[in-house]
Amino acid sequence: MNTEKLSKRLEAVANYIPKDFRLADIGSDHAYLPCHVVKKGIVPFAVAGEVVEGPFLSAKRQVQADGLEERIIVRKGNGLEVIQPGEIDCVTIAGMGGALIASILEEGKEKLGTVTRLILQPNISAVTIRDWLLNNGWKLMAETILEEDNKTYEILVAEKGTLDRPYTEIELLLGPFLMKENSDIFKKKWQAELKNWQRILDQIENAAETEENNQKKEELSKKINMVEEALNH
Repeated sequence: MNTEKLSKRLEAVANYIPKDFRLADIGSDHAYLPCHVVKKGIVPFAVAGEVVEGPFLSAKRQVQADGLEERIIVRKGNGLEVIQPGEIDCVTIAGMGGALIASILEEGKEKLGTVTRLILQPNISAVTIRDWLLNNGWKLMAETILEEDNKTYEILVAEKGTLDRPYTEIELLLGPFLMKENSDIFKKKWQAELKNWQRILDQIENAAETEENNQKKEELSKKINMVEEALNH
């Protein structure tokens, strides 16, 4: 593949990588992102990390095809175990579930010593990442939401630091920057989510009354009210 041109989603991730930062792309797949930013002169050095043999070999092939073996190291390993302490300034993790991204960060915390920026693109459950950031001395600097091939993607950018105040429950769920921006894509995503929750709620309403169902009903109703209020704000 020609790594001159990235998908819209990865292009948005690349836009947040600071110039001259040493990059680690975790779950790099074909290493398209590191190849692109090294070729463009944005980063001087990158590590492409992959835990699965197939993508690991694809990444090696792509780096060779682009003639970048001197500047991109492809390593096989789980999460942040592919980076050495002090080696990296910026970590990107794109295209996984939010809970998995949060667990990768949690398990590799000791590797984040010199890392000053995280750029994270969860496919679902961005709330788990915001929660992790808040509890681990990172604060959001920016968020983006975009649509590509009928899928919605959120990108979260964090740097070390503490917030003046903790995020509210609704900010954790929807994203403080995305809420403020309140774009059409953002509204569309959450309206679809509301519809889905309402459908589940209707099913529970018609199911047998159990303690578990009552609890689910309460949680869903609370979420629906909270999101509706935020969207109509």
